[in-house]
Amino acid sequence: MRIDAQNLHYRQLNEKIHRLLNKDKQIILDNINGQRYIGAGIRKNINIIINGIPGNDLGVFMDGPTIMVSSDAQDGIGNTMSGGKIIVYGNAGDIVGHSMRGGKIYIRGDVGYRVGIHMKSYEDLYPIIIIGGKAGDFLGEYMAGGIIIVLGLEDESKPIVGNFCGTGMHGGTIYIRGNVEKYKLSKEGEMHELDKKDRDTLREHLKEYCADFSLDLDKVLKYKFIKLLPHTHRPYGKLYAY
Repeated sequence: MRIDAQNLHYRQLNEKIHRLLNKDKQIILDNINGQRYIGAGIRKNINIIINGIPGNDLGVFMDGPTIMVSSDAQDGIGNTMSGGKIIVYGNAGDIVGHSMRGGKIYIRGDVGYRVGIHMKSYEDLYPIIIIGGKAGDFLGEYMAGGIIIVLGLEDESKPIVGNFCGTGMHGGTIYIRGNVEKYKLSKEGEMHELDKKDRDTLREHLKEYCADFSLDLDKVLKYKFIKLLPHTHRPYGKLYAY
């Protein structure tokens, strides 16, 4: 089923999408131009293909769908999502994966600031964000669980991450392909060499990522990666009475 979203208010668009959830396994949205909350709260295994640029909070609270975006996307992708998958073939804005609890977000290009802020894992929920390009400042801010992988595939002359990477980090793992100058890392994060388990983890997740974007897995993996882990699970413990 296709929906032409040209000149549709975001509420009208989302009402149309929800009416089709029990009728179709795939919904194609054409002429998307900044409409917000696409996929919000959907808990069905359905494919949503977006032709255009979706607005903020794409996939907010979702648990199940696979959303594919043909170009760029705005801020707040996967806000508090619990499951499913979001694939963006272009760039994405700020706070991708804000408070994300599960599922996968794959970005082919660059992302903005505060990506992965407050993302967390719980029991069998384990969120994954993979970024093909560069990430802005405060990557993994207050991160409590899950995995962020930054590949920097396009322009290796520019820093792969911005400043304050891992600020307030107290859980999870950040993998960065290439070198990162220490001044870009926060004091809450520690840089480590990869072990065999890390390499197996990277191969597992990047195999799917590379298949989605038609990339050569072995070529991506041949570069050195670093691992960023939290220095402590309670970085601000001294600020509290107990």
